[in-house]
Amino acid sequence: MKILILGAGQVGSSVAATLAREDDDVTVVDSNNDLLLKLQDHYDIRTIHGHASHPDVLANAGAEDADLILAVTNNDETNIVACQICHNLYKTPTKIARIRSNEYLSKPELFNTPEATIIDMLISPEQIVTDYIKQLINHPNALQVLDFADGKVQLVAVKAFHGGPLVGNPLSELRQHIPKTETRVAAIFRNGYPIIPKHDTVIEADDEVFFIAASKDILSVMGELRRLDKPYKRIMLAGGGQIGSRLAKALEDDYQVKLIEANPKRADFLSEELSDTTVLLGDVANEELLKEEDIDKIDLFCALTNDDEANILSAMLAKRLGARKVLSLINRAAYVDLIESGSVDIALSPQQATIGSLLAHIRRGDIVAVHSLRRGAAEALEAIAHGDKKSSLVVGRRIDEIDLPPGTTIGSIVRGDEVIITHHDTVIEAEDHVILFLIHKKYITEVERLFQVDFSFF
Repeated sequence: MKILILGAGQVGSSVAATLAREDDDVTVVDSNNDLLLKLQDHYDIRTIHGHASHPDVLANAGAEDADLILAVTNNDETNIVACQICHNLYKTPTKIARIRSNEYLSKPELFNTPEATIIDMLISPEQIVTDYIKQLINHPNALQVLDFADGKVQLVAVKAFHGGPLVGNPLSELRQHIPKTETRVAAIFRNGYPIIPKHDTVIEADDEVFFIAASKDILSVMGELRRLDKPYKRIMLAGGGQIGSRLAKALEDDYQVKLIEANPKRADFLSEELSDTTVLLGDVANEELLKEEDIDKIDLFCALTNDDEANILSAMLAKRLGARKVLSLINRAAYVDLIESGSVDIALSPQQATIGSLLAHIRRGDIVAVHSLRRGAAEALEAIAHGDKKSSLVVGRRIDEIDLPPGTTIGSIVRGDEVIITHHDTVIEAEDHVILFLIHKKYITEVERLFQVDFSFF
């Protein structure tokens, strides 16, 4: 697939790095030559220096025969114009644009009319991260919560703690503990290394356990792996930017929310924009301010500024001063594992939270949802099975008859409104939504091939 990425910022460079490892033909355009040189130093991709919405730059970048345009510069109008040019001049099959302004996001019909589809998909990384954090707030015990099949199924990552009913016992006993609940452990990570779960695998304290279940059964399964935390009530947000303000607005009706913002004008704006959030003017890492605002009574502290160092320091300080749990946004991938293993409970990479929304449009086969896991090393995806036993490598076959790549498991199938937790003898039917977990993302091409229908089928 030939992919043209406009913008070499955090989102664009993350997607370029992911696709370059998968042998896609990737070209990146940006007006900042330093960013392009960094990408060239690490990946086998083509780069073009220039303004992303200029027709001559797009032509030079190969827009004429691109299969997909991904416009993710920091300017909404540049992204919109670039997609419009690619549609008008080249009839580019798929056009995805990053949009930050709610004025555009609230009116998608502007870009998708009966006459023309200028943009096939609008993405807002800020809204994706906001929704991601909301899921974690709704599940206080989870490290990750991922939806599949319109929310019917969830893949959840939890850390197994001392005292959990299943810790120290084999997975085969899980069914005995919750006999009325169907679930499957998709993967276990121990000290950063993956373990393929088997019936005799013993869960140890501090294991990162990924399990899949119907959404209604998630809490029951969580209770087997660790003591359930009390729901959050008091939440403090450090940073009133796009993510902080969106999250405050989404939470303020159901939680006691305090928001710290260092910019006086922005703080004034937020105090008028938010109805039930206490807006505080100050430094997010100011120890006296945190103490004055009873940080020791806060259930969750979220560090959401654009500065990694400020996020890390404020989260660590909040934890030391008594906050029950702390979350920090971390843009630099090298920091994530380092920080999460210390005093920060959850280190969240905005790029990894965003990239799944993009990959679902890039994956071959009928892939409708993709989630990047373990800082991009692993992946979970939802694929729709088409065809019949003659034209498909999965339809009409039992799970144990499918030639799955190493480290790949099929955890669940959604058939209509029915959620099926799979076993070795489960047979996949046409139009099933199949939820897969890949420990080794390098095998993604083989998984995509399994769900591609033979052309003779048509």
